[in-house]
Amino acid sequence: MCGILGSINVNNSADYLDCIKHRGPDGSGRKSFAINNNTVELMHRRLSIIDLSEAGSQPMFSFNNKSCISFNGEIYNHLDLKEKLSHIPFKGHSDTETIINYFDQFDINGSLKDLNGIFAFAWLDLKNNLLHLARDRFGIKPLYYYFGNNRLLFSSELRPLRACLNPAVQNGALMNSLSMRYTPSPSTIYQDIHKVEPGQLLSFSLTPEITVRKSYYVETPRSLGTRKDEYQKLVKEYGSLFEKAVEKQLMSDVEVGILLSGGVDSALVAAIAKQKSNTAVKAFTVGFEGDHEEIDEIAYAQQTADLLGLDHHIKKISFPDFLDSIEKIAGIVEEPIGTTSIVPMYYLAGLAASKVKVVLSGQGADEPLGGYNKYKALPWLEYSRPFKRLMPLTKFARPIYNKSEGARRLFASMQSGDDLAAYIGFNAISSNQEIADLMVPSGRKICMDELAREQDQFKQIWKKRTPEKASIRNLFLYYDLHTSLADDLLMYTDKITMHFSLECRVPILDNDLMDFVESLDSRYKFNAKAGKIIHKDFARQYLPAAIIERKKLGFKSPTESWFKENRNDIEQQLLDNPEFKTYFDADAVKRILARHSNGQNLEKQIFLLLSISYLLRNSSSKTMCS
Repeated sequence: MCGILGSINVNNSADYLDCIKHRGPDGSGRKSFAINNNTVELMHRRLSIIDLSEAGSQPMFSFNNKSCISFNGEIYNHLDLKEKLSHIPFKGHSDTETIINYFDQFDINGSLKDLNGIFAFAWLDLKNNLLHLARDRFGIKPLYYYFGNNRLLFSSELRPLRACLNPAVQNGALMNSLSMRYTPSPSTIYQDIHKVEPGQLLSFSLTPEITVRKSYYVETPRSLGTRKDEYQKLVKEYGSLFEKAVEKQLMSDVEVGILLSGGVDSALVAAIAKQKSNTAVKAFTVGFEGDHEEIDEIAYAQQTADLLGLDHHIKKISFPDFLDSIEKIAGIVEEPIGTTSIVPMYYLAGLAASKVKVVLSGQGADEPLGGYNKYKALPWLEYSRPFKRLMPLTKFARPIYNKSEGARRLFASMQSGDDLAAYIGFNAISSNQEIADLMVPSGRKICMDELAREQDQFKQIWKKRTPEKASIRNLFLYYDLHTSLADDLLMYTDKITMHFSLECRVPILDNDLMDFVESLDSRYKFNAKAGKIIHKDFARQYLPAAIIERKKLGFKSPTESWFKENRNDIEQQLLDNPEFKTYFDADAVKRILARHSNGQNLEKQIFLLLSISYLLRNSSSKTMCS
């Protein structure tokens, strides 16, 4: 796990690479190439996990010097791929050396799909004068780029691009984050800076006039959720794939720990990891000072740790911790996020990094297996949408709509004209009208027009990538797995853990396991009463019912109560920022805070406004790499 940086026809400063030194404190490297009057540079910061010797250093050449790579990630099946390269003299045993020679021997367009792992990389094909950028299929590792005026600049993080380009804020993407709680790929909140999409390959021609070819290396399935079989047979197959995924991701030349919550997902990963590694395993949990039992996971996590015999480490955080760290965390994450769990993740990553260099996480089960409460409404939504014209919002329904974000989202989805519009409505934490009401009047029309273009871009991308045959209940899980998971939870997890030079792995998002899950009929995954059905039934082989059936707490902060108790502090944080007030109307912001204090839970919206405020302030700062 590392940090990558590179360019075509850009004068790179060593300071740009120092912007991401936290991602790779164990070493750095830089290679330059002159190809058809183009100057190409590959740069790298190394976090040594597999093959700690100099043989694992990067940028790395293939054995025949016909290609070079700057790679970030882990390829868990690299030993299987290596068996196809028996004629090649390897210098070490890193997965990087395997894949660069694999690409060199086989066409990258056909071989990328063979990689089972987490990755973002730049591969320079010196035989064909092409530079390829690619990202793993679920977007676990980030990759940003700028391409224009015959120049390319790319990096694992936004800092080097911002330091070089000093970009303006992209209003439409900023507004879209207020809607979706994150910024959907390929956009960022900065003009002309994009994200490589999950599962995407970008190929740049090193000709006098550089062009780019964009493709997705994993085919969109024609259908979703069609597999039916004898249930216990499916549970057994699910379990076998799950166990193999955890075992593969224990691959490391350094110690591997566990991020342990109070729930079933991380407990199941921990139980299998403990069995497969047959060694003492360190586990890490954070909680909160004060009376927050409804979300504090320490007691539950301790029960799991005691049951499994884990070496358990804990930390509690307070509201002053939150207020002191939130601006720093926003800078680390680099993108607007309305997910309050970034705060405990910051302290959790710091705790884990003080003891180990690699951790396994239980992330990734809820989206494909229907684990969130919102999914319980999907069967009803699926049945009701054909009759949407008969269900306008009545005077009776509007009070419910106004008081409940969940009800508003459900009504918006019911009345949408197509599946993608319904998906956006189902997930938007603020309607377009609510966003418009937050804007200063002078900039409202421009911002809302750009928001409409961003939403249309999202729909156009996913219209092409939508399976032909899929029910709403399968389709919405598919969209979440391939969009919001990457640009929200996985994005901030990578940024925060790598800030502490900590590698975080997500075994539940193993390619083979996810292919199996997406093939299943939805009845095996969730219904109107329960989620993660097959997952929990397999977990009974490892865990007691008390852990499997306990109420889902969710990995979050007690921000609902903190924002009520500290309303004046939050208001001051927002409205003392002149950059923030160029976009947002002060009275509208005060109304949001008042509505929250009066009982309407708007913690996600307030947290997102705080995140945006800090990012806007930092966007005008000259210390972008601090």
